[in-house]
Order: sequence, then structure tokens, then C-alpha cells
Amino acid sequence: MRDLAGGFRYLVSGQRWVVGHGRWLGFGLLPGLVSLLLYAGALIALGYGSDDLTAWATPFADDWSSPWIGLFRGFLTFLVFSLGLFLAVITFTAVTLLIGQPFYESLSEQVDRSEGGEVPESGLPLWKELLISARDSLRILARVALYGILLFALGFVPVIGQTVVPALGFCVSGFFLTQELTSVALQRRGVGLTDQLALLRGRRMLALGFGVPLVLSFLVPLVAVFLMPGAVAGATLMVRDLTGAADGAGDADDESDGRDGAATAAPGAAPGTAPAEAPVTGFGPPPVMGGPDTGKGRNPYSTPA
Repeated sequence: MRDLAGGFRYLVSGQRWVVGHGRWLGFGLLPGLVSLLLYAGALIALGYGSDDLTAWATPFADDWSSPWIGLFRGFLTFLVFSLGLFLAVITFTAVTLLIGQPFYESLSEQVDRSEGGEVPESGLPLWKELLISARDSLRILARVALYGILLFALGFVPVIGQTVVPALGFCVSGFFLTQELTSVALQRRGVGLTDQLALLRGRRMLALGFGVPLVLSFLVPLVAVFLMPGAVAGATLMVRDLTGAADGAGDADDESDGRDGAATAAPGAAPGTAPAEAPVTGFGPPPVMGGPDTGKGRNPYSTPA
């Protein structure tokens, strides 16, 4: 529960940040408006054509008597549109981030700059950043499609399909939505997709606390557009804490407040005794991934010396 609440606090903090920096709010709205027009047109077309699509896909039901044919095809139409809406929610962020890569990259850098400490930069040309972002988005979309197909099939199971499956769908959507948003700041820090997913799996409840409320709010027209800049800002704040970058003034500051996860000696312990285990908090970073032998955790954009 602490991580769930912590994820939501990051979301709220991001919205507060863009409200306090009004110029960046307007700057970050442009990509969302473009994506909204594209998705609105696609969903309207799906809404008008879903009846014909289900009729074309179920010719065996043409001879069924009423009301069974209507109930059967109506249920399928509902599932088709629900699947389309599910995919729209999942892919909206990826497409918006791809369209607005320069916008959100600048916004994320400004969040890092305003919060102090190091401001990581990928050092890559724009075309390569777009290529990496598009490649990773396709890989995420493939994962989401597999989950979507599985949940679509489970939707036919009585009771579970109308209760558990929608809840799972929101959780899946929220997790991958958080991944898409944090990828802006993580790519600048040289963290590849595999390590991004590992980082969020280690703090799954934190990711859900951030992403699920966004998914629910994105179901309301126009809300997604206005929340996107703050969502990118909040995701950057989350990445700063998860990667131990929030206190860039020095290691001494990190050790004093425990944000880098280092163990500190218990009060009153004798010199030389083993340090006590640091308390687990809702914002502490997970263990460092990879190492010198595996190559994980290295900057994938750097070139060998």
C-alpha cells in the first residue's frame, strides 16, 4: 500500500511541477493534441464499423434466430470495441511520446535541472533517439498485444470475464504506461529497455500506483492531453529517486537520508560493528542491476574506448 500511495504522489507531484512552470505545460500539450485527433478518428471509425466487422467475422450465425444472433454479435461488438479502446490507451502514450520526443525530452531535462543534481543527456542525434524510441515502443506493443489477446479470451469466462479480467487489464495498462513515461528519463541515463522493465518489476506496486490512475483518467476525453506533460514530469521525478539521482549534491547527502539504499550503523553500536539494515521505504531505489561481468547497467549508447 505504501508503494501504491507513493506512485500516486509522484503523479501528483508531476502535475504540480508543470502547473508551477506554466510555459512547460503549454509546451507539452502540443504532441498530445495531435495524438488525440488521430486516436479520436480511429475510435470513431471503429465504433461505426465494428458491427460490420463482427457480422463479417461470424457468417455461421446468419441463420440464427432472434434474439440470439443480436445478443451474440452485440457481445462480440462490445468486445471488439473494448479491445480497441484497450489498445488505444496503451499505445496513446507511445505514439504521443514518439511524436513529441523533442518536447518531452526538453521537459524531462528541465525537471532534472530544476530539482538539482546531474542532468543526464544521451548525446544522441534526434533521429537516433526517435529510432530507439520507436523500436522499444514496438517491443512493448508486442508484449501488450499478447496480454490483450489473453485477456480478450478470458473475457468469455462467466463472472471472471466481467470482474477480474477488467481489473487485470487496468493493471497491465498501468504498468506499461508507467514504463513508456519513465523511458524518457531512463533513456537519457543510458538504461535500455530490458533494464527499464527489470527496474519497474522490482517496484511493481509503485509503477501501478503511478500508472493505473493515469489509465483511468485517460478514459475521459481530453484528460490525457492535459495530464501528459505532468505525467512526464512525475515519471522523471520517480526515475530520479529510483536511480538515486535526486540528491546529486554528493554521496554524503545520499548516505545521510538513506535514499541510495546504503546501510547505516544502528544508533549506539560499537565502532566496527556491522551496519544495520536500512529500512524499506516507498521511495528507495531497487538494487543496482547488472554488473561488470554481465554488462547490464552500462550505457548502451556509449562506444568502447
